[in-house]
Amino acid sequence: MAIHTLEQPDLSRRSLFRGGGYLAAGAALATLPFGRQLLAHDVSESWPNVAAMAQKYVSERKVANMFLTFGWNQEDHAHTVGGGNLSLAGSTTVDENSLYRIYSMTKPITGMAIMMLIDDGLLTLDQPLSDVLPKFKDTQVLVDPEGSLDDTVAPVREITIRHLLTHTAGLGYLITSKGPQLEAYREKGLVGGRVSRMPIPGIPPVTPAPGLEVWADRLAEVPLTVQPGTKWIYSASIDLLGRIIEVASDMEFEAFLQKRMFEPLGMTSTWMTVPDSEMARLTDNYGIVAGTAFPIDPGSNSIFLDAPGVPSGGGGLVSSPKDYDRFLRMLLGYGMLDGTRVMSEEAVRVGTSNLIPDTVDMTGSWMEGQGHGAGGRSLNGTFGWGGAAGTLGAVDFNLGLRSALWTQYMPTEAYPVRDEFLAALETDLASMRAKQAA
Repeated sequence: MAIHTLEQPDLSRRSLFRGGGYLAAGAALATLPFGRQLLAHDVSESWPNVAAMAQKYVSERKVANMFLTFGWNQEDHAHTVGGGNLSLAGSTTVDENSLYRIYSMTKPITGMAIMMLIDDGLLTLDQPLSDVLPKFKDTQVLVDPEGSLDDTVAPVREITIRHLLTHTAGLGYLITSKGPQLEAYREKGLVGGRVSRMPIPGIPPVTPAPGLEVWADRLAEVPLTVQPGTKWIYSASIDLLGRIIEVASDMEFEAFLQKRMFEPLGMTSTWMTVPDSEMARLTDNYGIVAGTAFPIDPGSNSIFLDAPGVPSGGGGLVSSPKDYDRFLRMLLGYGMLDGTRVMSEEAVRVGTSNLIPDTVDMTGSWMEGQGHGAGGRSLNGTFGWGGAAGTLGAVDFNLGLRSALWTQYMPTEAYPVRDEFLAALETDLASMRAKQAA
């Protein structure tokens, strides 16, 4: 079955937190109203500008919902701001148990799964990829990233697990490749996340490779965009890590995530395939055309109700705000959640640190001046990533804060949500600091 894929290459804002005034707010956070009650509740009064931003988007029907969560250290529940409905055409309100397509917010989950296997001694950070997947031993490198697939040279170094975790392996992607390499990715079915059962104008349908093993084998046949360890290029590398998890663990990728991460964390609403019994919780996803939202993946007929041809470690999961908050809370707990150790402290500390090799030239990349860990951005004690349908999730270890933004629209740059959210967040925090100082 052909599916329609859509991602956006403008990822410079794929972080919930940034430096400046926000990171200077630590002293004020100790007195913030969220984090004092054990049950989730609305804290819009404490975040008036954030709440106004969410209300504006929902009331003007630019999106069906905009729901934000804030959690402090190891409190049991994150608290909420905003709301809306599962659909512009419906009346069922969203809450912490609603289901959202998280797309590339899948990447930190896959990255931490790799860190588990490194902790188990089944992989090492600087291990050659060909140790696990021998077919990549012969993968060549394009002389011209947009040129002929026959014009190649041998790699000067082997791809490593570190390269894959940080998008520095030299691999391409359906959303970043060009020329013959892009055509090869399409022809070989090297898809990442899914979008819709319906045709989308301007987005060519792609028939996925028949399974993750074949997907990985076909990827090895396509020359690299650049030499490994030289450039930061957003790529299919995190999807490839799903196959590495299978080989290293001797378990199917999804089964590994369920056994080692979702079950221990109590993430009972995170899947690659939404069960029919849970369909009523699934949001609609919208395409934005000239400022108007059109449904491109209704919850009742979503492509995420179908099993994926290729389980995507880079963009394949559906999750709920409650579930993803448990993942973020585990990171803030350095691998612990509710007394259960899911990962070692060292695995979390290493995985959320900057792992980009010194050989990489970041000039002109989306991550210039920033760091990248195991599947997510790492900067000034923060770690997180965003999804192609407008979601965001991150932790701030300095402040002990976990937060996420939930909505469903594509492309992400259709609205300036991320910049507006950060500005509103910083304004509200400035007000809190001023009240505290008075």
